[in-house]
Amino acid sequence: METLEYFLPQVWFGILALFLFLYVMLDGFDLGVGILSLTSDDDERRGLLMTSLSNIWDANETWLVLMGGGLFGAFPLAYSTILSALYIPIFLMVFGFIFRAVAFEFREQATRKFFWNIAFGGGSFTAALGQGFALGAVLKGIAVDDAGHFIGGTWDWLSWQTVLVALTLIQGYVLIGSTYLVWKTEGELQETHYRTAKIAAWTTLIGAIFITVSTPIFYESARARLFQEPLIYIFAVIPVIGILLISQLLLSLNRKAERAPFIWTILLFVLTFIGLALVVFPYIIPTEITIYEAAADASSLVIMIIFIGFLIPVMLFYNLYQYVVFRGKVTGGEGYEGEG
Repeated sequence: METLEYFLPQVWFGILALFLFLYVMLDGFDLGVGILSLTSDDDERRGLLMTSLSNIWDANETWLVLMGGGLFGAFPLAYSTILSALYIPIFLMVFGFIFRAVAFEFREQATRKFFWNIAFGGGSFTAALGQGFALGAVLKGIAVDDAGHFIGGTWDWLSWQTVLVALTLIQGYVLIGSTYLVWKTEGELQETHYRTAKIAAWTTLIGAIFITVSTPIFYESARARLFQEPLIYIFAVIPVIGILLISQLLLSLNRKAERAPFIWTILLFVLTFIGLALVVFPYIIPTEITIYEAAADASSLVIMIIFIGFLIPVMLFYNLYQYVVFRGKVTGGEGYEGEG
């Protein structure tokens, strides 16, 4: 039983990390495309951007629902504490989701599309901003008492560090959104997003460098973890790999490759998640509550794993099926152009 109580929280930490990664990767380009729509200069282009998402965005957000449900079931203490501490950022995220979803449904029926255009782009930006503040606050640390309950203030989540994380995350979403549009569009619109992808690659890199440098300087707990063996060697290699991936991304953009930039961007996200997981583990509420302290009863974790074991393959198959069916280019006035 002691072995299960030690092993199961680690398994659920990995499952929740998987859910979060799939959400950030899949809904990340949705949000990035939404943010990019604010820069479109006419309704036809904006319509193409929304068409590129219209058949897949609902399923992408399902991973966030699974993440929230999994956190509630596996680590109920962390669920209650994190929601209490991050009420405002989470509200911003949900508010943005609502505006974006309504804009999807109403824009096509509206004769005057200006408001729904702003709702779609602004909702995407607001949701991304809320997620960035939440991520930054979790990395910064949440004030809790001995029982793990939140004891901080309403605005603890807001600081220059969380602003930096939020802006960097938004740039990351713009990057993956741009590379997705490079893959899905053609002609002048594709050329535009070759340029936005290059700009976003540099701004994301600059933000990542500032975060990497400032984290060990301002956070003693992170500094102690980053410089202990053997993690110091891993953390020394991750920035090098990141630079190599960014260079390959920029090279693929200069070569006018269509799919390679999206793949290199996904690899950058994978590398980032590995780094974040190594920094946070074994804490579920950095740097106060570990996964072992916050975990639910072992029997509950086992039952949930059985259920999730059936659900994950179904979800992955459904996502893959969608991308295979709608794998063609988005063209003006004709929707998706098939490849086969």
